[in-house]
Amino acid sequence: MSGSEEKKLNSLHEVDSLYKVQGGKAAYQISPAYGQNTLYKVNPVHDAWERALAAESICQDILTSARNQLYLNMRFMDCALSALFFQGDMGIHPVGTDGTVLYYQPEELMEQFRRSQEKVNRIYLHSLLHCIFLHCFPEKDEEGNPVVDVQYWNLACDITVENIIDGLYLKCVHQPASMVKRQALQLILEEGKVMTAQRIYRRLQTLHLPENKMQELRREFTQDDHGKWYENHPNSPQMSQRKKNWDDIRNRMQTEMETFSKEAGEGGETLVDQLRAQNQNRYDYKEFLRKFSVLKEEMKVDMDTFDYIFYNYGMNLYGNMPLIEPLETKEERKVEDFVIVIDTSMSCKGELVQKFLEETYSVLSESESFFRRIHVHILQCDEKIQSDVVIENAMQLKEYMSHFTVKGGGGTDFRPAFAYVEQLMRAKKFTKLRGLIYFTDGYGIYPAKMPPYETAFVFMKEDYQDIDVPPWAIRLILDEEDLESV
Repeated sequence: MSGSEEKKLNSLHEVDSLYKVQGGKAAYQISPAYGQNTLYKVNPVHDAWERALAAESICQDILTSARNQLYLNMRFMDCALSALFFQGDMGIHPVGTDGTVLYYQPEELMEQFRRSQEKVNRIYLHSLLHCIFLHCFPEKDEEGNPVVDVQYWNLACDITVENIIDGLYLKCVHQPASMVKRQALQLILEEGKVMTAQRIYRRLQTLHLPENKMQELRREFTQDDHGKWYENHPNSPQMSQRKKNWDDIRNRMQTEMETFSKEAGEGGETLVDQLRAQNQNRYDYKEFLRKFSVLKEEMKVDMDTFDYIFYNYGMNLYGNMPLIEPLETKEERKVEDFVIVIDTSMSCKGELVQKFLEETYSVLSESESFFRRIHVHILQCDEKIQSDVVIENAMQLKEYMSHFTVKGGGGTDFRPAFAYVEQLMRAKKFTKLRGLIYFTDGYGIYPAKMPPYETAFVFMKEDYQDIDVPPWAIRLILDEEDLESV
């Protein structure tokens, strides 16, 4: 901000102080135009309007200056920095965003600027990172109520972005970390893992911190107002478009940081890791399973539903024109098979494996009908096949789960499972094999040849690394909460 703008800010502050003393009432003051002996009447409404306009102009300049300083230090954020509009809002403390507008409370923003330009820069970047990582679009139910615990979610998001900002080591946003903040990060962050907001959210829930400790953490990490996050309905077209815009911006940021920008190598490792974690190709697991189990009609004349009366009547009346023809598709009673392979070499919790099996079978069996039955082969495999159990109904699955134990624990090789399935196909053990789902950590030897059925490798996001999955397979990346929501 220029020197003239700072003078304007100071003069506005003095006038504000005068009106606070007067209580906002009309008063008589010495007229600067006509000298010391002339008084003029002050109109409080008109003057309040002028002060509001002046404050609006100053706040726009403050935020523009912050945006420029951030751009000079982080050129890879050019699209993100230009994505938010500025707008005053007396209900915000001191700033907040809904993913489109950066709202600010004029007096509070000017007070932050009086303290330091770096403080305003940090608040701006803090809110911007919430947008980039979609924190401002919390999951909601059909009525628009947040599914998450708002207090934990707000704090988890603030901890995430503050940790990213501290890792940038930029002078323009520097703020010395207190002992409380450092101790909190040591308690919450886990060594060697990318601590996303979702992971910190779950971590906070498991810690069961007392309310006074939660209040202490909020004082340390809170920089902006999250009220606007919970106002919009999740299914509105505007909300979907906002999220798509930020997805595009985030993908572009990652590309620029990994290929062109030198800032990524100067303290930006935490930000790059977060971008990679957020940008991983993820699929809706439920939709994927339904795609696997979709019912396909047979291209075959269905004589059972054919009405011969109308057919004969048309042939007799018109000679060679039937009034009705037989259907060209027919739904036949048949059994369809699926294979679920559990990589027993992975360090995944047994309860999580059970949850995965239960939810997978539940969704696959949704499409069962009189004409169609689902059989699921559950294989346990490390470097060889450890077990093969066929599940034909929910009772069998419940019985299997009650005695479920992970077998194996050796090295990982995906080829034995595919070879075993091929043997079953040759022995005609499958009525119709629709697909194979492999639950693994990804570290293993993949088959060289594409199998004659759909294949998906399912990874837990907690252990996921960017593994080169064969192009013929679908890669699915899940959180623990994804399994809970299936």
